[in-house]
Amino acid sequence: MLFVYPAVFHKEDDAYWVEFPDLEGCQTYGGTLNETMACAQEALAGYLLTLLEENRELVPPSDVSTVPSGGDSFVTLVTCDINQYQDTKAIKKTLTIPAWLNERAVSMGINFSQVLQEALMTKIQANRM
Repeated sequence: MLFVYPAVFHKEDDAYWVEFPDLEGCQTYGGTLNETMACAQEALAGYLLTLLEENRELVPPSDVSTVPSGGDSFVTLVTCDINQYQDTKAIKKTLTIPAWLNERAVSMGINFSQVLQEALMTKIQANRM
């Protein structure tokens, strides 16, 4: 599942560090801007996965236009896909759907597992807020 949060990138000397204003304590750094962005994506994923695993509330991301920065800092959005970090062990689930719905979805090439995973994550997030 894809998440997007605003982050403030700060330049100090010849390096960068980044913080997520919505996620207390979620920070990282890097030697180059590209390295710092990669580290920011990994830090964001790790932070969000920890919240999910501990059944803690996910804070909704702020509007990027409302996040302040100053000096040699700038605000940008950072994305992460937590699926690449989660336990990827799959389990089989049996479900029942109407025949007409199955036929329509199959004809459209819809991936049933992906749709179910996305729907479950959406439902879980909605119940936490």
